[in-house]
Amino acid sequence: MPDPDEAIPQAVAPEEAEPEATPLLVPRDGVPALSTSVSEIRKAAELLASGHGPFAVDAERASGFRYSNRAYLVQIRRDGAGTVLIDPVSHGADPLEALAPVAEVLATDEWVLHAADQDLPCLAELGIRPVRLYDTELAGRLAGYDKVNLAAMVQRLLGLQLTKGHGAADWSKRPLPDEWLNYAALDVEVLVDLRDAVAAVLEEQGKTNWAAQEFEHLRKFEATPTRRDRWRRTSGIHKIRDARALAAVRELWTTRDHIAQRRDIAPGRILPDSAIINAATTDPDTVEKLTALPIFGGNRQRRSAKVWLDALARARTTQDLPTSQEPPNGPPPASRWARRKPEAAARLDAVRAALTDVSQRVSVPTENLLSPDTVRRLCWDWEPVDDRTNVIESFLRDAGARPWQRELTVPPLADALTKADAALAEQGSAGG
Repeated sequence: MPDPDEAIPQAVAPEEAEPEATPLLVPRDGVPALSTSVSEIRKAAELLASGHGPFAVDAERASGFRYSNRAYLVQIRRDGAGTVLIDPVSHGADPLEALAPVAEVLATDEWVLHAADQDLPCLAELGIRPVRLYDTELAGRLAGYDKVNLAAMVQRLLGLQLTKGHGAADWSKRPLPDEWLNYAALDVEVLVDLRDAVAAVLEEQGKTNWAAQEFEHLRKFEATPTRRDRWRRTSGIHKIRDARALAAVRELWTTRDHIAQRRDIAPGRILPDSAIINAATTDPDTVEKLTALPIFGGNRQRRSAKVWLDALARARTTQDLPTSQEPPNGPPPASRWARRKPEAAARLDAVRAALTDVSQRVSVPTENLLSPDTVRRLCWDWEPVDDRTNVIESFLRDAGARPWQRELTVPPLADALTKADAALAEQGSAGG
């Protein structure tokens, strides 16, 4: 393995940009008409095909309003073609068929996205997948920027100010207001320019290859659920210790989830978490008792009273009582290590310190050097061995760490674990 001091760019975080910036209020070519029908979407694809270079791509969802994570608007811009805005839901046809011409054109060149992991899943549902991509947010992290949201990076690198808009709006609303479409078009207006600017920074820092590896990993990555019992994420569940009350939370949450999925409405708009916790704690068994609780007394919840009472009744009789903690899937929270496995806690402290040193040296956040879960699993499962370097290299490769990450982190991890193991052995010898 190369000498890390020779192989690793000695990056320095760039200077902060001046706060002054030119407001970017409207697209240079005006707001394009929304492509809604199948024929309009086909014409949008033809327009994009007439352009050249990478595609700036973005999508708007209705998080907080809808259950699904589907795209309700797709924005694409390309030099020589301009911007197109596509409605993927209102054309009355199979979305995969309607957007197939767009998908075909987009497969001809690189995509430029900001926070690609947010948009790639909903675009994949439409049959649109990149052959190459460039994520400007991830590039900003690798460049060492503290603020990597789109507005901050556009201001820093391009001297332009994007106005705060409608990112958290209900994009499933129809018709879409003109000011929302203006906001959406601006999101891709200078994305390719931003890509060129941050790419130049990464080139200067010697991180171009790191970024390429990250983008390809992101392009191929498919997330897998890390938490099996999603109902345990109910806000306020930490207040409940009784197994029967936990069963009530589970039944109410599952009932709400089925309703939300069927109606494509965000679960919290069906019934807030606070109401689930309240009902699970008080366990009402009549309509009168249920509707006396906050939230349940409203007209909408009164009409659904039997649904919630049936869920509570199932919780009272089930023999499948949940445990207070979800069955483990990996190491426990690091805050418990000192008591449960102090040697793992000592290793984790040493490894975190080593990664912090590397992070400061190359101006890359520690979570981008290695995922926190990978670090915890390494330290929790670690057994002292002679050939630490190769063992760590193999572990990180199996965990999905990219070559640039392994090149940066394997030597300091091996050194940190060697010292931690030696300290633990000395403590054990002194204690014996």
